[in-house]
Amino acid sequence: MESSEHAVIGAVVSAVGVCFLRGRSLSTRLALFAYGLLLSVFIDLDHFVWARVQTGDWSHFTRAVTNPKWAFTEQDDVFEGASIDFERLLSHMVIGGLSTAALWFASPAVAVYNAVVVYFHVLADMLREAELA
Repeated sequence: MESSEHAVIGAVVSAVGVCFLRGRSLSTRLALFAYGLLLSVFIDLDHFVWARVQTGDWSHFTRAVTNPKWAFTEQDDVFEGASIDFERLLSHMVIGGLSTAALWFASPAVAVYNAVVVYFHVLADMLREAELA
C-alpha cells in the first residue's frame, strides 16, 4: 500500500483513537494524533532494511533519499528486485509488539492506541496483498 493511502487510513484511525483518550488535554490528543499519523506512514521505513538484507546494499534507500519525489510518486518501483512481502509484515508485527509493550509502562491507554494504529496498517497491507483493497 502506498504512503498516501496509509496516511489516510492512519488519519482516520488516529482521529477515532484520540476520541477515546478522554481525560487527556487537547494538546496531548493532538500530539497523539500526529504520532499515530506518522507511525502509520513511517513504520514502512523497515522495508529499506529488508531490501538491504536481501540485496546486500543500500541502493534502494539511496535512490529514495536522493530522489524523494520519485520515492513517493513511483512507490511500486522503489523496491524493484527485492521480494520483501513476508518480511515487511513480520517486522511490522515485531515493531508494533515491542513499541506497544514499551509504551505500556508509560500509559496502557497510549499503548493500546499504538497497537490499534499498527494493526490497521498491517491489515491494510494484508488486504492489498490479497487484492481485496
